[in-house]
Amino acid sequence: MKAMTYAQYGGTEVLELTQRPTPKVAPGAVLIRVKAAGVNPVDWKIMSGALDGLMDVNFPVTPGWDVAGVVEAVGFDTPDFKVGDEVYSYGRRDTIQGGTFAELVALPAAIVAHKPATLSWEQAAALPLTGLTAQRTLDALAVTAGQTLLIHNGSGSVGRTGIQLAVHAGVRVIATGSVRNHERLRELGAEPVEYGPGLVERVRALAPDGVDAVADFIGDVVDDTLALLKADGRHASIADWTVLSHGGQYIWVRPSAEELERLSLLVEDGTLSVDVAQTFPLQEAAKAFEASMSGHGAGKIVLTEFTA
Repeated sequence: MKAMTYAQYGGTEVLELTQRPTPKVAPGAVLIRVKAAGVNPVDWKIMSGALDGLMDVNFPVTPGWDVAGVVEAVGFDTPDFKVGDEVYSYGRRDTIQGGTFAELVALPAAIVAHKPATLSWEQAAALPLTGLTAQRTLDALAVTAGQTLLIHNGSGSVGRTGIQLAVHAGVRVIATGSVRNHERLRELGAEPVEYGPGLVERVRALAPDGVDAVADFIGDVVDDTLALLKADGRHASIADWTVLSHGGQYIWVRPSAEELERLSLLVEDGTLSVDVAQTFPLQEAAKAFEASMSGHGAGKIVLTEFTA
C-alpha cells in the first residue's frame, strides 16, 4: 500500500511517499481504507524528535492519528463493525509506527466509531483528536451552567470545539484569539479578546471578579491564568506541564470509541460543527505540515486523495 513515511527524525525533508505492507487485522480490530486523515501539531513534533523521551518510535514511521474511512476488513470476534461501514477514529497507539497517512490502517475496534452521516470525510478526519481533547479538558474542569470559562487560543481547532461544547452546557466563554478570528469566535458563542500584552486587563474588563475555570490550549500563559482565576477556580492545559505545580491539570487525551460517540451525538443534533481550513493530497504531506507549523488558526488541515 501507499504510505507517507519517515525513516529518521527531522523536518519535512525526511517525509517520503513509500510502499508499505498491508497491515494485518488482529482479532477485535478493523482495517480501514482511508478517505481522509487529520494533521495535528503532535504529528510533526514527533517527527522532529521532540517527544522521543515520551514515546517509543519504531522506524520507518507512518505519521497520523486522525482518520476517517471505510471498513475494508474485520478481525475475528469484531461484531461492532462490518465491511463497508463508514468510520472515524483517534488512532493513537502507545508505540509510534503505523499511522493514518496511508491507504490502509488497522485499529482496535475499541477506539473506532461510526462516522456521523452529516460530516464530510474531511470534517470527520478533522474532529477526533481536537474534539476528544476539548471534551476531556472540559470534563476535567467540571464547568457548569452559569460559570465563566476562559479559553486560551479559542481560534485553534481545539479551542473552537471547546467553545461549542461549553456554550452548549450553558457556560459563559471568553476566548482569546487574533482579531481576524474574532467574528468566528462570536459566531460560536464566545466573547473574543485579543491575546498578548494587556490580556489580563482585557479579560478583567469582561469578568471583573475573575473566571471560574481556564482551559489553556496554547501554552506559556500560566501567569495570566493565575492572575484571572478565582480563588476556588480550576485550570487545565494541553500544552504546559508547569500547570501541575500550580494546582492545575495536564491533559493527554486517550483514544476512546465511547467518547467519540458522545461527540457524534452533538454533531448529529447540530450542536457541534467542524471547521476545515485546508486540504492537501497525501503526496503533499510536507506542505500540510508546513501549513500546520505556521499556526494559521482558521480550522483543521486534512490530507485527502489516498488512492491514485
